[in-house]
Amino acid sequence: MAVRPGIRLLAGLLLVVALTQGAALAQSAASQDEPLTDEARLFAAPTTRDHIGRIVAPVMVDGQGPFRFVVDTGASHSTVSPTLVQTLGLQTDSDTTIIVNGVTGTADAPSVVISSLRAGDLKAGPLRLPVVWAPMMAGQDGILGVAGLDVACLSVDFEQNQVAVFRSATRPPRGYVRVPAKKLKSGLIIVNARVGGVRAVAVIDTGAQRSLGNLALRDALTHWRGREEPPSEPTDVYGSTSEVVRGEMRGSPMIALGDVRIADVNLVYGQFHIFDVWQMNDKPALIVGMDVLGSVSAFRIDFRTQDVYVLGRYLGMK
Repeated sequence: MAVRPGIRLLAGLLLVVALTQGAALAQSAASQDEPLTDEARLFAAPTTRDHIGRIVAPVMVDGQGPFRFVVDTGASHSTVSPTLVQTLGLQTDSDTTIIVNGVTGTADAPSVVISSLRAGDLKAGPLRLPVVWAPMMAGQDGILGVAGLDVACLSVDFEQNQVAVFRSATRPPRGYVRVPAKKLKSGLIIVNARVGGVRAVAVIDTGAQRSLGNLALRDALTHWRGREEPPSEPTDVYGSTSEVVRGEMRGSPMIALGDVRIADVNLVYGQFHIFDVWQMNDKPALIVGMDVLGSVSAFRIDFRTQDVYVLGRYLGMK
């Protein structure tokens, strides 16, 4: 009988069928804060309306690599792919499973023990990680669950194609707009949001390719709008498990995150499992994914001060 450790993976990775395309890595220079070695360099993929990008980090595992991991602020634990396990010659433990909670459902994943994991100036290990494959991985070697690591700051600059993860945070350059945030016990970063005339909680999730809303937000917006409803488009949403959830995509009114305004965003609404895991299904909530985050020039998440910084006050899909 499988042993289930008390570990839950909050994986924000998702794939919206017919909406997203794979993102090419933009190989770049190191962070502007300090020089980095080759194995510490992180790369950002640009995001536009039709080309959804993800943040990819070269990660050293057991002293080998670097391997390509998706940087996911919505995941409390990192994962590895079966291909990486085979490359490293590790032994998968099917008797010791880990419960994986994804956007669309839950699953028991076999696990593997690694001695060390290193990304930038972060080093962790030994670690028992779930071995997960999902369609949205697009050939990547794993997920770097930033929410579960001792990360002080995540800095992303799309114009310079520079990304860095630090243990100690520094103030961002001038011109950034501060958005007060809150770090939950799980490591998630949330901010207070206003979608049109509806107050909501927003999860900042670099692992999500598209921004999602729960049914409570959809219903609240319906009430706020009155009888006027924007046209919706049925959409299938895939997560890090095998479950597929039917959603509906609708144009969103202006989204406000503190003093930052976001326009021209399509939200996909549905009964998504991850909102249950986060205990956010009884109130309006949304996931701010890379379709929004990738439209900015740069952003920075300070996990220590619990602030999000964005370069630009008025944002919109490109």
